[in-house]
Amino acid sequence: MSETKPLVFVDVDIARLETLAAAMVANLPTRIVIGLRGTLGAGKTRLSQAIAQAAGIDRRDVTSPTFTIVQHYEGTRRIHHIDAYRLADEDEFIELGGEEILDDDAMILVEWPERIAGCMPKETLYLDLEIQSDPNLRTITASCLDEHVLRIIISKCT
Repeated sequence: MSETKPLVFVDVDIARLETLAAAMVANLPTRIVIGLRGTLGAGKTRLSQAIAQAAGIDRRDVTSPTFTIVQHYEGTRRIHHIDAYRLADEDEFIELGGEEILDDDAMILVEWPERIAGCMPKETLYLDLEIQSDPNLRTITASCLDEHVLRIIISKCT
């Protein structure tokens, strides 16, 4: 698989973020790993909350798992939410059972996936979040080696 051309969403406000999240929950495969990349405050946890809400989970129950490393949620879809920010390295992730989580039949959201890059599946959907000059807007760039996943994003999420 070779990486396809990334898909860029510009001027993403909260309403559009929630629409994008709902489309992803409704249309992406049952088992998918989504790497959420961006600086502190870029909206990784907010996007995770929108995805959980679209899966019937109260978004207020979804917090950044910075200290717990992983949170598990059950709604219309099973969601594992991983925050790799505080992990020392990939070995620590493996020792905590991270590889088993990544293999689960669920939607797996990974904040700071670059911290565990060697553990991330090749077919991971990466969403890069960038704050625009208007702090209420984001640019989200979707990239993936799996062309099928990007076709879903293009057809159902644009």
